[in-house]
Amino acid sequence: MTDRNTRAAGRNRGLVWTAAACITVSLLVMIAISVAGPSISVPAMAHTSGGPPWWVSLGLPDDTVLFTMWGAAVLATIGVGAGLVAVARGARPRVGPLLAASFIVVAVFTVLAPGGTTDTQSYAIDGNMVVIGHSPYVDTPKQMALLGDKLAINSPATWQHSLSDYGPLATAEEWVSAELGGSSLAAITFWLKLWVALAFGAVVLLLDRVLRDNPAMRLRAHLLWSLNPLVLWEIVASGHIDGLAIAFGLAGLVTLRFIPPDKRPVLWRCLAAGALTGVAAAVKSPYALFAVGAVWAVRRSPAGIASVLGTWLAVVIPSYVVAGSPAIKVLFQRGNQITWDNLYQIFYRPFGVAGGLGADHTPAHLATIALILCVAVALLAFFRLPDLVPGYPAVTPALALSLAWIFFWPFQRPWYDVMIIGLLALYPRSRLDWLVLIRLCFGAMTYMEAGLVPQHVWLQQVQLFEGDWITSSVRLLTAAGLVWLCITGRWGAQPSEASAGVRPPVLQPLS
Repeated sequence: MTDRNTRAAGRNRGLVWTAAACITVSLLVMIAISVAGPSISVPAMAHTSGGPPWWVSLGLPDDTVLFTMWGAAVLATIGVGAGLVAVARGARPRVGPLLAASFIVVAVFTVLAPGGTTDTQSYAIDGNMVVIGHSPYVDTPKQMALLGDKLAINSPATWQHSLSDYGPLATAEEWVSAELGGSSLAAITFWLKLWVALAFGAVVLLLDRVLRDNPAMRLRAHLLWSLNPLVLWEIVASGHIDGLAIAFGLAGLVTLRFIPPDKRPVLWRCLAAGALTGVAAAVKSPYALFAVGAVWAVRRSPAGIASVLGTWLAVVIPSYVVAGSPAIKVLFQRGNQITWDNLYQIFYRPFGVAGGLGADHTPAHLATIALILCVAVALLAFFRLPDLVPGYPAVTPALALSLAWIFFWPFQRPWYDVMIIGLLALYPRSRLDWLVLIRLCFGAMTYMEAGLVPQHVWLQQVQLFEGDWITSSVRLLTAAGLVWLCITGRWGAQPSEASAGVRPPVLQPLS
């Protein structure tokens, strides 16, 4: 028995060291690529005068950067996975150094140029439109460039003809950043990244506070969120607005606590939950699903429902009134958009419907089919996902609905996945972890670059093949895996690891 325990302890130490090594190397690679300046992963910008963001222009080869970043994504996934297994087997490293490492990495990424996306530049241009009296819901960067807007002239090609489809509060954040950044595109991106970094750090502290009495769940949350290199890259390094939405949405959900059947919900918690989830939805519309989770949590109380809905509407409606009807119109226009790595193309690309490699033609009614599947899977997950976070009754229903949208809607980016990762950090370990991590890994690989490389035909073909076939296949397989878990109930969940809080005596699926 002693030898067996010794071997088990040795294997666990090996997992801990594997996790530490893989996560550290992955983060160092990502930081190094950001420091190295403009490349296939870091879009070019003019330097600011002395202030951040900072970088040095090393001119690294595109193929070196791309494949190195792909390797970093794989290492990140292995590291987080190994850490989760180690914690499940009893490893309990100190939380303090993990938190310190997370905040150091966040600070470093914040002062470096945005990586893996041109979205931050697009945000900056949209914010500048508001500064000079225009609306990103009405005018495109191309139109603004024709009017003489110097920032819009530098708009990435991807966004030149696009209207903003973010919520009014996201536009407000872009406006404030543009006011602070002045005429420098790089300076505006720094302010955009700073707000997102603060939101990311707030989630780190929120998770640590909520799970402080449960060492295993606390470590699990920091592995999935605080020190997950892919989450840090997709949110902090890139400055994506999703970091703000998840911070407000998650805060709203954990505000609601378990309510015994013979008790009424606390009014101020309902009001706060509605307001915070309203802010999240006014940043990015899909986070309206969090409000559904909040309403479900207080469904036995008419006063609770009225409070949640009332404050949610009190935030969302005025913000859209200020933004005007074009802000609502673009939400419906976006409904027909399809990303080039969507899971459905596995069914129609082999027949030439999509076009050649890199083409993204779609069959008629794909959006309608996807909507039907999203609703069907949302209902399935809603009633089949075990409620293992009973102390926070809004978390599981919000997770179920978010899983359906993230896994089945045909317009997805890897940074959207934080919508479920933030919630999963509060959920005990299950087979769902592996579906989410694998899906995030391949999605991140597809979008590690800030654009395709037309001057290197072979490299472009590799990029296109990876997105058209590999990532889309992974998306399909993980979506099928989610449905299989819902139908069979073989979640492999560990109710004993449920987060701290008041727990009902029996844990059952939502019903």
